[in-house]
Amino acid sequence: MKKKKVVIGFIGTQLDSGRGSGRWEKWRPTVALTQHEDIVIDRIDLLYSGQHELLLAQLEKDIADTSPETKVRSHQLAIQDPWDFEDVYGCLFDFARSYPFDTDKEEYWVHITTGTHVAQICLFLMTEASYLPGKLLQTSPPRRQTKGNFGEMTIIDLDLSRYDQIAQRFSREQEEGVAFLKSGIATRNARFNTMIDEIERVAIKSKAAILLMGPTGAGKSFLARRIFELKKARHRLEGKFVEVNCATLRGDGAGSTLFGHIKGSFTGAMSDRPGLLRTAHKGLLFLDEIGELGLDEQAMLLKAVEEKRFFPVGGDHEVQSDFQLVAGTNRDLGKEVAAGRFREDLYARINLWSYELPGLSGRVEDIAPNIDYLLSQYSAENGQMVRFNKEAKDSYMEFATSAQAVWAGNFRDLSASVTRMATLADAGRINDQNAVEEIKRLQRLWSHAHEGDGGSHELDLHDYLDAQQVAQLDLFDAVQLQAVLVICVRSKNMSEAGRKLFAASRSNKAKPNDADRLKKYLNKFGLQWDALHKNG
Repeated sequence: MKKKKVVIGFIGTQLDSGRGSGRWEKWRPTVALTQHEDIVIDRIDLLYSGQHELLLAQLEKDIADTSPETKVRSHQLAIQDPWDFEDVYGCLFDFARSYPFDTDKEEYWVHITTGTHVAQICLFLMTEASYLPGKLLQTSPPRRQTKGNFGEMTIIDLDLSRYDQIAQRFSREQEEGVAFLKSGIATRNARFNTMIDEIERVAIKSKAAILLMGPTGAGKSFLARRIFELKKARHRLEGKFVEVNCATLRGDGAGSTLFGHIKGSFTGAMSDRPGLLRTAHKGLLFLDEIGELGLDEQAMLLKAVEEKRFFPVGGDHEVQSDFQLVAGTNRDLGKEVAAGRFREDLYARINLWSYELPGLSGRVEDIAPNIDYLLSQYSAENGQMVRFNKEAKDSYMEFATSAQAVWAGNFRDLSASVTRMATLADAGRINDQNAVEEIKRLQRLWSHAHEGDGGSHELDLHDYLDAQQVAQLDLFDAVQLQAVLVICVRSKNMSEAGRKLFAASRSNKAKPNDADRLKKYLNKFGLQWDALHKNG
């Protein structure tokens, strides 16, 4: 079924006016819409404010003469000042909400040639935001006034995907935004790249809270700052980047640090303090380790996030701060809610956009590009180019991507490791000896890190196999199986474990199926993934 063509636009109090027979010699944009022989307008919805009944009646008569099939409907808007943006936009918004749009049967063109410049801009904004679900219609007078020439009509579709060059420009801009969030590091981990793609879109379009989850050192603080810098560059924020680690906030000082206090509100409060939430006004507040906040501070934060206002400690009057919140945590906040240590309503409020940053051992494909980035950064800061020789890089990468490399501190460990090797390199060259010594240093570091946990990094095969099975294993198979099981119990799912275990060989496969390879290996010993995690 062919859709009806409907035009929505303002009466042109100057352009559409005219009296006597001479009016037909003048280009009148609203009447001209119906004078094109190749286009039939089924209905025109004319918007106006004030007293223009005579002009409206004249237009209705002239349109009926030129195009009897075109119906005219008039809508008087309660606009007090046609040059006031808030007034015009508010009245148009009310009009759009009450208008019975039927996009299945009707096609809408929003005429932006008539009306004040403010009205034209507001019509554009309403159409762009889809409150007016149509295309823009721009008309212009004929260059030469000749019989049968009624000017030009241009349809502007705001669906940019229809315009290749514009779409390519926006695509490039998005790619630049994604690269910016990754600091230009050519990361290869598919899950991480997909996550960053979405964060880029959310950062540009949304002001809602963002929750970054992941282990310590996974890059939550770094990513939060890059989100701020991206939003600042795109003019989505005006204020500062304010960061605080909630694990450092204790007692009465926690509320004062975040929400400020009034002079004399407690012992030692010698003067007013604005607090970090007010410091972050119109900017971004990053609350790292938000799970460490006390329940009282959580309640105050919920009000501040929802209402953009709160009470300073000891204050009787609310203050305001319009900030965007990015929260970070290495805890499972769902479990914290169940245990009563984190407010369910606050968790629901900050969990709209939540992203889990994988640890370095879950992104072994990205170790090489991150090493290149860290060496480039070190070289720029110290004024000397530092590189690996081939043997050193091969041996270091073999260890770094193996199951032996637990990367307990994630990217902090990697950054420290690269810095040590670069510092000890002679003539800007990291040699094999530098790499071997660094590998030993990392092994000692991670060994010491586990000394206090009762040796939980070790694993007893008797917990997974019966005594006869263990006795029949060659030492080679027993050592290999033990290493595989350590990775399995530390991974959240079979795919993650497979990526760690087959990091080197998977790059040579067009469609690596790490989970299937791991499943077949475990089946050799009669082991199932779910059973491993029950034991682990």
